[in-house]
Amino acid sequence: MDINHSVIAITGAGRGLGRAIAQHLASQGAVLALIDVNRADLEVTEAEIRSRDGHCALFVCNVASETEVEATFAAVKEQLGALHSLINCAGILRDGMLIKVKEGELQEKMSLAQWQAVIDVNLTGTFLCGREGAALMAQGGQGGVIINISSIARAGNIGQSNYAASKAGVASLVVTWARELARHKIRVMGIAPGVFATDMTAAMKPEAMARMQQAIPVGTLGEAAQLAQTVQFILANDYLSGRMIELDGGLRI
Repeated sequence: MDINHSVIAITGAGRGLGRAIAQHLASQGAVLALIDVNRADLEVTEAEIRSRDGHCALFVCNVASETEVEATFAAVKEQLGALHSLINCAGILRDGMLIKVKEGELQEKMSLAQWQAVIDVNLTGTFLCGREGAALMAQGGQGGVIINISSIARAGNIGQSNYAASKAGVASLVVTWARELARHKIRVMGIAPGVFATDMTAAMKPEAMARMQQAIPVGTLGEAAQLAQTVQFILANDYLSGRMIELDGGLRI
């Protein structure tokens, strides 16, 4: 797929990895539909893109809401004329142990609210946006590309029952959709990032950061630019579909 002049929607574009992907694709000439629940964050991303002569439109949307997602993708079609690619990057964390027991007494357990909030955004949000994005691409007749951002936590990770389950689901959708949507010339790929440099990791204590880096075979955290480059690689290579790329520096959970 030629990125230049292609219309690409990015969920979670207001900050972090989503913002980095948006900035990189804008530099390659893409026309971006920036989707996030927080308008203030979106406006920061927009300002950074426009300062570099990039082209984008903002769409405030809670990806866990079917009505909002449907309205958002209808607005993308109306404002930008088409959709050629979708990057499902929106996600949240609500970490916690399944249960905490001390001296035989139950102290705490993961609440249904903790579970459901993560499933709603990470998994249901990916499903809803993928469905609406695929419909636009299929109706457009030119095919397209969907990229789901999963995580190496999809294999299971302590304290992340909700997050791991959601990211495993996101990964399974890659294979399912790739097979279903090939008839419409739509490719579907996934990326499973490892530990990346973000605002959250920047706030870690130095000793904790050192332990984390030592656990990664390449010896350093991932950079957002590396994820953005991987997105570009997937978009450009028309023979990639139905697979996950583990971008984790050799780390395995």
